[in-house]
Amino acid sequence: MKLHLLSDRSGSAAENMATDFMLLQRYPAPAVRLRHYGWHRPAFTFGYGQKIEFVRTQVPADEPIELCRRPTGGGVVDHRDDWTYALVIPRGHALEEAPATQSYRLIHEALAVALGWQNVAAEVKRECEPPENGKAPAPEGVCFQRAELYDVVHPRSGAKIAGAAQKRNKHGLLFQGSVARTVCGSDLDWEKCHDDFAATLARLLEVEAEPTPWPEWDDEELYALTEQYASPEWLERR
Repeated sequence: MKLHLLSDRSGSAAENMATDFMLLQRYPAPAVRLRHYGWHRPAFTFGYGQKIEFVRTQVPADEPIELCRRPTGGGVVDHRDDWTYALVIPRGHALEEAPATQSYRLIHEALAVALGWQNVAAEVKRECEPPENGKAPAPEGVCFQRAELYDVVHPRSGAKIAGAAQKRNKHGLLFQGSVARTVCGSDLDWEKCHDDFAATLARLLEVEAEPTPWPEWDDEELYALTEQYASPEWLERR
């Protein structure tokens, strides 16, 4: 099995979510696949099971923001200054069959190693502390306001560096991840970060990484899925 490294693409929030789901559902090769992507406009995404009423309280009301429900779980994610990626592990690979906590931990360990190669202080959070006395905890369901078990954090400050959300189905595992640029520092070479992350993932997954062209899939299906993710019915479904 190979690790296919797909070229960077940017899209609307709905198009990015649709593309990630197509990478899970319609990819023509039995390979692990990794992509980094950008955003056409300021965007927030939120977990499949979250309630839209709560989500709207966490999004700036005075800014034009694209908002989209993800196919994965997790909390509200601000993508205005993050490095976003999707990793798909197909059925049959050992990590796809592992418990969700294990896949979350191992992928984040690989990311922390890659960040460390660029002198970013990063580690995987091994335990969650109780809230401080007299201090209100950060709201649950908001990704970068609190670090959860096996998130990537700064070892001294505890600031959250990276989080992710997962979805498993009969096709495999979709892992949607976000890295906070502001916590990593302004000098980080993000292109090298991608290459280093790919190298650590290849070692973890015991596969060979190779740059791979995008598949020639059904554009009509991608367009229809994008329209679904952009629809009010999908946005407000829970």
